[in-house]
Amino acid sequence: MDLQSSILHKLNDLGTIDDSALAFPDLEPSQVQAALNSLASRDMVKFQQLEVEQWELTKEAQEIVENGSHEFRLLAEVTKAVGGLKISEVGAKLGPGGRIGQATAFKNGWIKKDGDVLVASDKTPTEDVVAENLAYIKKHQTFHDDKVLADLRKRKLISKVKKISFAIQKGEKFSLEIKQLETDLTAEMIQNGSWKEAEFKSYNFDTDGALPLSGAFHPLNKVREEFRQIFFSMGFTEMPTNQYVESGFWNFDTLFVPQQHPARDLQDTFYIKDPVRADEPEDKQYLNNVKRVHEGGAFDSIGYRYDWSAEETLKLVLRTHTTATSGRMLHALAKDPKPVRYFSIDRVFRNEAVDATHLAEFHQIEGVIADYDISLGDLIGFMDAFFSRMGVTNLRFKPAYNPYTEPSLEIFSWHEGLGKWVEIGNSGMFRPEMLEPMGLPKNLRVLGWGLSLERPTMIKYGVSNIRELLGHKVSLEFIESNPAVRLDERLV
Repeated sequence: MDLQSSILHKLNDLGTIDDSALAFPDLEPSQVQAALNSLASRDMVKFQQLEVEQWELTKEAQEIVENGSHEFRLLAEVTKAVGGLKISEVGAKLGPGGRIGQATAFKNGWIKKDGDVLVASDKTPTEDVVAENLAYIKKHQTFHDDKVLADLRKRKLISKVKKISFAIQKGEKFSLEIKQLETDLTAEMIQNGSWKEAEFKSYNFDTDGALPLSGAFHPLNKVREEFRQIFFSMGFTEMPTNQYVESGFWNFDTLFVPQQHPARDLQDTFYIKDPVRADEPEDKQYLNNVKRVHEGGAFDSIGYRYDWSAEETLKLVLRTHTTATSGRMLHALAKDPKPVRYFSIDRVFRNEAVDATHLAEFHQIEGVIADYDISLGDLIGFMDAFFSRMGVTNLRFKPAYNPYTEPSLEIFSWHEGLGKWVEIGNSGMFRPEMLEPMGLPKNLRVLGWGLSLERPTMIKYGVSNIRELLGHKVSLEFIESNPAVRLDERLV
């Protein structure tokens, strides 16, 4: 209120204030603007913002104005020294600015080298032009010679700043007295009739209201929902994935992953201590088929040729992929084989070291298509259609190895920002050694693919460290303030 009163009295004395920076030199523009906004809401003043670009001196330039430029001071020392100034003594005479002064004096042709000493040339100036130019800029915040300004800026002696001030005029309700305006119409005012005489503050429709306190969806859930809608639009059914603990049988053996595979080691997988063992599968024929195809081969396969362990297959693990759920769904499909499309998006767990791009738990997006006599060409064609709905085009495929798919393909897309091909998923045709033991017919083939949910979420929200997206380091403000994203779905 004191500042508002000062503005009103100054405006009353002058009639108009052409530049608030001159009228109130000790105040920040933001302080003046806040006071003016309050007065303008009462129609007591009108104001216009002024923006002027000016030159300001750096700390080094301020020292040059007081003590002279480095090159001119060096020239003075060279001229004063009998027989010239030793190069080794420049630092002691001028301090940190000695090297700059020496280089500039050489460039200007003021000095030359005679052995290990510096001597003056015949081009010695009589005035320190640099210091004089800086003094002029300090006083007037401008200069008439663009070449001089460019040179001083290159030497980092000046910088351009934007000065904000305000031109102020009297408003329709100008007064030296500031009335306290009412902001709320209360029940008491209505009852006693005081609202008839009260003056209310004008409603500002440009002001943001207070944000309501509410919950917010996590960015991962927002992107997850976008993927779900794409799957639904392409005729997929969502698989139940609420079972985080699986037996080694469903997590590995049914997927034709051998029991000696490195993925089944303690350093790669979380094993459950209590209970230690899972119940045997109810389908004993299927259990026996899986054992046969691993040990000695079956269904036209030679298998892995090792002694399959029933104890190993019943160990309980935190699932390492949602493909364990896909295996269960395909086994159930064997009772009534038909074309289906399944998908799942849920958490999986790997015993990995945590860093900026890896966590011990993350989300896997998986899709499975079962149909008669489909081929690798159908897989590639579907990948093009699926990713194009997210705006991801220009795909490349690279042969890869997975225990439960053959052939297998890694999927790459060109990343404009990084300027290189980036892997965005893995895919393949499920092996007969996985499908036929379930009782599925030979010509019912299954293609599948998977990708991480975290990677597209990090790209969409500009997150570089995965620990800022998931875990105890996540900022609640980040979750609350970021709107839902869209994957730019395109119809194909």
